[in-house]
Amino acid sequence: MSERGPVAFYAPLKSPRDPSPSGDRTMARLLEAALARAGFEPMLASELRTFDGRGDPRAQDRLKAESEAAAARLIASLEALPRALRPRLWFTYHVYYKAPDWIGPRVAGALSIPYVIAEGSRAAKRAGGPWALGHRGAEAALDRADTVFVMTAQDRPSLEASRPPGQSLVELPPFIDEAWTERPAPSRAAPGPEGPTLLTVAMMRRGDKLASYRLLAAALRDIADRPWSLRVVGDGDAREEIERLFAPVAERVSFHGAIGDPAILRALYDSAHLFVWPAVNEAYGMALLEAQARGCPVVAGAFGGVASVVRDGETGCLTAPGDPQAFAAAVRRLISDRPTLERVGAAARRFVAAERTVNHAAERLRDALLSLLEGARR
Repeated sequence: MSERGPVAFYAPLKSPRDPSPSGDRTMARLLEAALARAGFEPMLASELRTFDGRGDPRAQDRLKAESEAAAARLIASLEALPRALRPRLWFTYHVYYKAPDWIGPRVAGALSIPYVIAEGSRAAKRAGGPWALGHRGAEAALDRADTVFVMTAQDRPSLEASRPPGQSLVELPPFIDEAWTERPAPSRAAPGPEGPTLLTVAMMRRGDKLASYRLLAAALRDIADRPWSLRVVGDGDAREEIERLFAPVAERVSFHGAIGDPAILRALYDSAHLFVWPAVNEAYGMALLEAQARGCPVVAGAFGGVASVVRDGETGCLTAPGDPQAFAAAVRRLISDRPTLERVGAAARRFVAAERTVNHAAERLRDALLSLLEGARR
């Protein structure tokens, strides 16, 4: 038994045990690690995924019914445990209209324990339309939460505007494992005749990822007069289409596929001079933090919560969302100025090491959750 007892953990968008890698799975696992480091014992309460990416009301009805049945089973099994073995609180990661939490509020209510969300977002414009049921579920969960950990500045205004009485909003910026910062970052070799090495790490799927690759290809074509090479790490069902996007500069681009070995990935970050990603509709982007942790500065589109992980002008450069010309200009400016590139890379590494690790997240979680539990006892 951990020092501060069990915590029921749930990620309705993607379970931390899901076999498919993604930023959401990574963050779910990191939150489990941070809770453990904060002295709690995270127990995975359910692996039921409520994600509906197509806006299918029938699918949402089915997922709601499956969630209600899962909640009933879970309540029965947890109530049968001695009180000391039951979770002290329920912690859900990532709630929004496409992935509502129908389970946590029911179980927390039945067990009379606090209910907590990390990375919740409200979207009033989804109250009608194909995701209406998912929207209602997400809003109900957010209304029920005793504490919401706010992971990006983008989410805060809507959470503040609809905050119910007594709910706490606590800052919890995105973070990564210390392993990314503990190993020394080597001094990067000066660019050779082929120019600076650019790096992209992202899945190759249709939708926003494909849109980002399309913007990146257009931007790099705009700076074809400058020497550079690009390494691309990632794979998916849109790979052939993405490779065709880079055909005009194919001799400068190498595709490495998906890489699961952290050591190989770290070596690619360490050898790159600049990380480039237009970040269309990214929540924030774990790869952006990984790159900075290895001293690799970033050029990214200022979508979503990207500004919560990249400090514009200090650890990288953020460009107007969806503007390939602005993106190209930023890349051109940085690869033409090696002293600035090195200064920004060093600042990026300091930023992540000083503020964005599991230890920092554990401290915030411990303080907020112990305060919540203390208040619940009164």
